[in-house]
Amino acid sequence: MGATTLQQTCQEAEKNLLHCLCLYTAKAAPVQHEISPCFADCVGSPDSLLCVPALTQHSVGSLEAHAAGCHFQGNPANGTSFYNNLCRIMAESLNAVIVSIEYRLVPEVHFPEQFYDTLRATKYFLRSDILAKYSVNPGRIAISGDSAGGNLAAAVCQQLSLDDSVTNKLKLQALIYPVLQALDFNTPSYQQNTDMPVLPRFVMVKFWIDYFNGNYDFAPSMLINNHTSLDVSQAVYFRGHLNWTSLLPSTFKKNYKPVIQPTGKAEIIQEIPALLDIRAAPLLAEKEMFQLQPKTYILTCENDVLRDDGIMYAKRLESAGVEVTLDHFDDCFHGCMIFTIWPTNFSSGHRTRDSYIKWLAENL
Repeated sequence: MGATTLQQTCQEAEKNLLHCLCLYTAKAAPVQHEISPCFADCVGSPDSLLCVPALTQHSVGSLEAHAAGCHFQGNPANGTSFYNNLCRIMAESLNAVIVSIEYRLVPEVHFPEQFYDTLRATKYFLRSDILAKYSVNPGRIAISGDSAGGNLAAAVCQQLSLDDSVTNKLKLQALIYPVLQALDFNTPSYQQNTDMPVLPRFVMVKFWIDYFNGNYDFAPSMLINNHTSLDVSQAVYFRGHLNWTSLLPSTFKKNYKPVIQPTGKAEIIQEIPALLDIRAAPLLAEKEMFQLQPKTYILTCENDVLRDDGIMYAKRLESAGVEVTLDHFDDCFHGCMIFTIWPTNFSSGHRTRDSYIKWLAENL
């Protein structure tokens, strides 16, 4: 890309993004809105929410790549405000500086822009001068996210593990019911929770198509794994990376059978090659990539099509020698962690949130 084109791209990004942070203490002080100097010169950085605890000297840092609305498409009207309560509680409980990254959403942009938004903002926060500005200990930084945000957190964590220009490394990653692959929509959890409220299988498939700006006509074929059939050579290579018959414990496999089509629709992968891109599907990464990942926490819920994505990721990390905590909740559902205030004040939200924060407090 030439200098002139790059400059125009940067100027356009600056036009489209506000670079506005919400700054407040963890002691429920009134929220103060201002144009933050923290991200003001980070061209292309998305709007973000910064939670600063009352006492920040030598505090820890946590980067939250939460989905706006618990899925890829999200609700632009909610933005980071949907996670204000969770971020406030985390900042206070952990004495941590929380940066909740509001990456741009579909339909404004599509993959890989969400990945680049999150990566750009994360790398900026990891700069020594920015960490010093907020009194963050550079040896105690974690990246985290839920659902689509868990996808971005995992993908960014992988990317940073390869980037020698980033001197301040992530100590931990914490993934909350993450979405990590689009190769197999018939894992046991997808089969078990096909019509589960909040995130039924057909909705998840459509979210993937939205993310890639693909054709909705592909959805019926993707639901039965026609996009990764045995005659689709590009997909065959990756199949072993998420062979759930070997990666899942018997308690999760139950009596479900793999759905592997002998012939399918190769044109789906041809038109949407990003389905096999590890920046979109971190579970497809090579073992060497998993070996570079930091200590990891993964929370999964039984009543969730994405349950097995998280469990398989935990198994692959463990097999690569990474210390992993898999925190599974038998009676919880996708997105439950943010349901902790009226009128959706659920015990499942409190239990998952408290378990997540407890792990961070003990390990960060």
